[in-house]
Amino acid sequence: MVDKQQQVVVVGSGLMGTGIAHAFVSSGFTTTLVDMSAAALAKAKAQIEGILDGGVKLGKLQESDAQAAKSRLSICENLADIPSQASLLVETVSETLAVKQAVITQAAEILGSQAILATNTSALSVTEIASSLAEPQRVIGMHFFNPVHKMKLVELVLGIATDEATVAAARQWCDAIGKTSILVNEAPGLTTSRMSAMLGNEAMWMLQEGTASAEDIDTALRMGFNHPMGPLELGDLTGWDTRLSVLKYLHATLGEKFRPCPLIIKMVAAGRLGRKVGHGVYAYDDQGQRIPGSGLKGSNL
Repeated sequence: MVDKQQQVVVVGSGLMGTGIAHAFVSSGFTTTLVDMSAAALAKAKAQIEGILDGGVKLGKLQESDAQAAKSRLSICENLADIPSQASLLVETVSETLAVKQAVITQAAEILGSQAILATNTSALSVTEIASSLAEPQRVIGMHFFNPVHKMKLVELVLGIATDEATVAAARQWCDAIGKTSILVNEAPGLTTSRMSAMLGNEAMWMLQEGTASAEDIDTALRMGFNHPMGPLELGDLTGWDTRLSVLKYLHATLGEKFRPCPLIIKMVAAGRLGRKVGHGVYAYDDQGQRIPGSGLKGSNL
């Protein structure tokens, strides 16, 4: 069983890393958030505190509990300085195999042999990420969903060497933070990323072809299929650079049906990456709120 004395390390303070760190501190675990960028760490810390303060305002969280959660979070700019006694490390760095391998390899040298090394990759091979380790059985995929504090699912992804003890421990960690876990044998795009990438890509094809406006495509999925967010809104939230990287990988491994829509390539080249830069399919204000009527239409592509 996981107990509250065990510590967690989250590497990468982007959208996913921020959400994952919040999930652990709010569930009672001392957590170290690591990023080479001091500015990114400061932003992530402020966002985590903002989520906790929002919970207090909504009456979902006691002020004392929010303050306790804040005190359990520490930030660190150097992976070499993480607590060696941590029981779980979750990396959320860029979707680049070499970068993820480097993080996992260095972490394995610092943490004890019983620590679980998890990757939040949405498309890359867990087996390849773990391939440089002497103990690859310690590595598992823990694919969280955005926004982490609202989404209950975690995909546990098995590499070829992932052992039963690692799976059992990862399931216990998911239970401890109130998440539902499913087991997925390693495959390009897992289950959800594969389906989401295809849906988002097809939505962009429709937008490029002028089938409907961005707002109407998203409304169709929200109102017609009861999706909480339309595929273009979701792409803006995830980041079209990340979405393009995933599609390129799926196209290379699974074939022509995942060929990226040219509009995604054009948007990434133009720097319209989504909410994180204030402009994607939609435009966003300084608070990250979507500006009404700002969605792309077939006539303005």
